[in-house]
Amino acid sequence: MEDIVQVTTTIDTEDGASRLAREAVAARLAACGQVDGPVSSSFRWDGSVTTEAEWRLTLKTTAARAPELEQWLAGHHPYDVPEVLRVPVIGGNPDYFVWVAAEVS
Repeated sequence: MEDIVQVTTTIDTEDGASRLAREAVAARLAACGQVDGPVSSSFRWDGSVTTEAEWRLTLKTTAARAPELEQWLAGHHPYDVPEVLRVPVIGGNPDYFVWVAAEVS
């Protein structure tokens, strides 16, 4: 069975998150993408602390496809330094894992 991971990022608009999700799935880099938000994000940027509304995008893929997805996100994301995090999935529905692997192969 393939190792499944979740790759997450945040972006400043719901439309932007939905666009990234659709395009990543269309490119077969992710089996699916889920958009949550808005979330409140506080961070330091250009020497100032700010709080902004963002939308979180969670993409499901295989560990083997994750590096390509991460590189794609970095190239298609409007932020200068986008958050791109990979988290391993350590358990779940084996049938779902098979589906994810089939969708990104």
